[in-house]
Amino acid sequence: MKSILSPDVVEAVNRPTATASALPNAAYRSDDFFQAERDHLFSTTWTCIGNACSIPNIGDARPVELLGMPLLMIRQHSGSIAVFHNVCRHRGNQLVREPCTYKGSVMCPYHGWTYDTDGTLLATPHVGGHGTDHIDSIDQTERGLHSVRTAEWLDLVFVNISNTAPAFEDFIAPLGARAESLVALSELERVRPATSHGAVTIEFAGNWKLCIENNLESYHLPWVHPDLNALSRLEDHYDYESADFAGQGTLAYDHTNVTSLMFPVFDGWNGRVAEYPTLYPNVFIGFHCDHLWTRIIEPLEVNRSLDHFQIYYLDDAAHSDAYELARKERFDVWKKVILEDLGVVEGMQLGRRSPAFDGGVFSPAMDAPSHHFAKWVANTLDGKV
Repeated sequence: MKSILSPDVVEAVNRPTATASALPNAAYRSDDFFQAERDHLFSTTWTCIGNACSIPNIGDARPVELLGMPLLMIRQHSGSIAVFHNVCRHRGNQLVREPCTYKGSVMCPYHGWTYDTDGTLLATPHVGGHGTDHIDSIDQTERGLHSVRTAEWLDLVFVNISNTAPAFEDFIAPLGARAESLVALSELERVRPATSHGAVTIEFAGNWKLCIENNLESYHLPWVHPDLNALSRLEDHYDYESADFAGQGTLAYDHTNVTSLMFPVFDGWNGRVAEYPTLYPNVFIGFHCDHLWTRIIEPLEVNRSLDHFQIYYLDDAAHSDAYELARKERFDVWKKVILEDLGVVEGMQLGRRSPAFDGGVFSPAMDAPSHHFAKWVANTLDGKV
């Protein structure tokens, strides 16, 4: 079968940034390419599917999708989070369709098959006829929910569908070291999700990769984010790369002039530095001296995606009434920035309808992280059908 990317395309993307080609239009418009990403990129890597704070209590369950695959996040009796394929082992009905809380077990609404929060099949009512709940041909010990390899880091929940990715500890170690160059990881454990003005999900008409590429560079700041650029200018920014992430940072973040009340800050933070790494394939993190945020990009269709934003503060600033107005002010600033970003993402999606556009070029001075991501996509999919 024909590869989803030709050798010539992969070679052109892998050239030095000054002479490289970007991914072709089909990478942003083709359903076949989108399917290849599901099977050979999202399924084979550590992919972020949500925030742990969305299921804070024992028994909390939340259905999520990963490029059409129904999954279920659930807070187990132990307090840890497990992820399962959200499908009953009897006739394949989707078990959970809305966020909810289970007191002890999860029951399929179709025929009442019941599972523990650890996936164990507990009951198969009337499976052998009325009043007969067990039959020899169905071994309950072999019919539990299919679990998914799962990991948590900084309140982010990751899955590896194929079970072939490296150990999560090895995968996350480089980004963990990057974060620890800003502040001790023990300090990051002080953050809590904002209880008000803390989260929003925005749908946008664009391919998920365009959002990733945009977030990786600061080149667009003067035109797309004039208010932000007035505080942190283009010339204040720098970029960096690693194997599975890249990003940008600023030397001019000032936590004293944005909100009516200053938030508490991390001990030992490195001056006015703020950093914005993008962990491939689909999560952004904003590290600041006084708050942290995450943006999880969820692909829905080849030209439709969701942007899930969640903000965190230190200690009681996350929930106390004293910071209510300040949380709103900070949230409004970031929501405005996100909407500005998504506006140009949708514009790029429209532009890729044009047969005259050949993928474009990269500025070696400004677009190196975006090129780094394009290479990651091309090399991950190289040879895949």
